[in-house]
Amino acid sequence: MTGLLEPAALGTELLDDPCAAAAQVCESLRNIARANRWFGGASAVRFGLERALPRGGSPRALSLLDVGTGIGDLPRMAVAWAARRGVALRPVGLERHGAAARLARDGGLAAVVGDGGALPFRSASVDLVLLSQVAHHFAPAAIVRLLRECARVARGAVIVADLRRSPLAAFGFRLAGTLLRFDRDTLRDGVTSLRRGFTAASLAALLAEAGGLAQVTRRPGARLVAVWRPTA
Repeated sequence: MTGLLEPAALGTELLDDPCAAAAQVCESLRNIARANRWFGGASAVRFGLERALPRGGSPRALSLLDVGTGIGDLPRMAVAWAARRGVALRPVGLERHGAAARLARDGGLAAVVGDGGALPFRSASVDLVLLSQVAHHFAPAAIVRLLRECARVARGAVIVADLRRSPLAAFGFRLAGTLLRFDRDTLRDGVTSLRRGFTAASLAALLAEAGGLAQVTRRPGARLVAVWRPTA
């Protein structure tokens, strides 16, 4: 997710810059992982995974690509969640920040550095593709390109989990994040992310433009989730 994808016009965030200082990136990503756990990000991904597992009985092993994996907290959570359901997930993360990819590897996740606008994977080479809290970083045309790339490499489903635009949630995030001692970048960027978020209709329209038919569901924590089966 670097120069191939145009950033969103509204505001700027630390993670918009692939050259941001490694120490800042790592601190922010650790706090984003905490926010995922407490403010609905992980729950939204579990909701999507449950609906993305193949119909008619799940195979015992599935590959999972997490685009914009951060420190890898969501795919690690997904592995444990799937194991309780008798499914072995084989995850790999993709990051544009080398520091983030190193952190993900340190946590036990296979991770590569690459660009979401040109994913370094063969077509239909991955069972499930996860795109969590990534799309809002980009301009609409770039989001469509990113969604099409995810669909290209997915042979099963693409799980899109992102933020619902909400001034109330932005206020709540700033208050809760301050109490939890999130760093200044994460506090500022969390508010910007919620301002950049989608409505259910706008996310559905972007999916449709990318060629996907998927219901967008509102979830707690100002979250939206859609599961697109490109091969269906």
